[in-house]
Amino acid sequence: MKITSISHTDTFEGTVLLPVFETQSKVNFNGIELSKAIFSGKKDSHYIYEKNSVFFIFIGLGKEVDYKAVKTIFRRVASKEKHLFCLNSTIVVPDAFSKMNVEAAVSGLYLGTYNLGHFKKSDLHPFLNPNFELILIAKNEFLNAAQKGLKIAKAQLEVYNLVDLPPNVVTPKYLSNWAAESGKKYGFTTTILGEEACKIAGLDAFLSVGKGSEKEPQFVIMHYEPINYQGEIPIKHIGLVGKGITFDTGGLNIKTAAMVQMKCDMAGGGAVFGAMQLIADLQLPVKITAIVPCCENAVDSASFLPSDVIKSYAGKSIEIIDTDAEGRLILADGLSYLIKNYNPEIIVDIATLTGSSMATFGHECAALFTNNDFIAGKMQLAGDSVGERLWQLPLWDCYKGDIKSDIADVKNYSGKPLAGAITAAKFLEFFTENHPAWVHLDVAGVAFNDDEFAKTKHATGFGVHLITNFIENL
Repeated sequence: MKITSISHTDTFEGTVLLPVFETQSKVNFNGIELSKAIFSGKKDSHYIYEKNSVFFIFIGLGKEVDYKAVKTIFRRVASKEKHLFCLNSTIVVPDAFSKMNVEAAVSGLYLGTYNLGHFKKSDLHPFLNPNFELILIAKNEFLNAAQKGLKIAKAQLEVYNLVDLPPNVVTPKYLSNWAAESGKKYGFTTTILGEEACKIAGLDAFLSVGKGSEKEPQFVIMHYEPINYQGEIPIKHIGLVGKGITFDTGGLNIKTAAMVQMKCDMAGGGAVFGAMQLIADLQLPVKITAIVPCCENAVDSASFLPSDVIKSYAGKSIEIIDTDAEGRLILADGLSYLIKNYNPEIIVDIATLTGSSMATFGHECAALFTNNDFIAGKMQLAGDSVGERLWQLPLWDCYKGDIKSDIADVKNYSGKPLAGAITAAKFLEFFTENHPAWVHLDVAGVAFNDDEFAKTKHATGFGVHLITNFIENL
């Protein structure tokens, strides 16, 4: 998709998108006028009008809009009405639109190209034709905002693919190959530790989780720095860690329900991959070191056992109470490795970690844990502004007792059906070496959901824009 911007035109070809607020007194454009009785601009509605082989799509915005609403509205039009688009399409940008509105609209349009039927034959969406041109008609200069929206959507679409493709395709090796290729394309370096290298490094907690799988674990390390940065302020160093469990059976504590959806258990890692692509694509003035430990939690005679005591990269011993509490084990090694070898100023980890977070918040927001109130505020503000909400839960020391072990330094599960998201966060905190600016995001309820764009649960890309927006606004 190519995007251009002009201030005015009297001639049109193809399809014209006309966003309309419900508060507008008239619905008209260059001689095309609709009665408010025919189209009121009500939110989530649209009206198609044809004149001289030009399709005019009037898009209802309601009385006011936020980022997520605009994105969803335009995605709906692109997805449901793709047969109306040809190689030239135009958006008439309302005077009331901000740069963020334009960014969200273009991002939503491009997300509308996504098709969950990866293994079905289907026609390519017109937007994916390299000759497709989207023209913005606006009084203000919105081209940069539109191009940014396109980059955001491209990164999120990569995550959709990674999360939605089946686990016999998206293996740990597939993810490490993706990271290497993306790094070459967008400008970040990738180091991959295979099984033998992980053994030498002492990533024992990570390796324990993958013992039951024939698929080789991959410990993926990515590093980004802006090209030729010449700013006066030293750039910040941010660390990211994402859970990359490509399929989670639960191990020997095998899951008894919803296992068919466990290809999504690498959605946290997917968010980190997508954020790395987007940050590098935007050339943000920041230094990033990101780690995604990738493995499969399978069932085999070699699988680790409940009551095992395993080692960790940090040198701390872990008693295994439940093999289905595996995500925190690989994150523990990821966090420890990041802190010891790179020591970034701020650390964000993201994972589909606990059903407890979903039981608390449903599918509306993710659980936020941090020991830094300033960072908490920044993170929540970043999420609110792009429609990826967070709510903070406590890390009080009274929960430490739930991860105390008689035989080891710590245990991986309390054994109680209570405060699961909090005790998982306390376990991770144990491996942060009292880092002063660590954030944990439990995205179990928001990374893989039902919505109007498919008949089954599928990826949301949650975290890609959130993390990038947080870093942009530090």
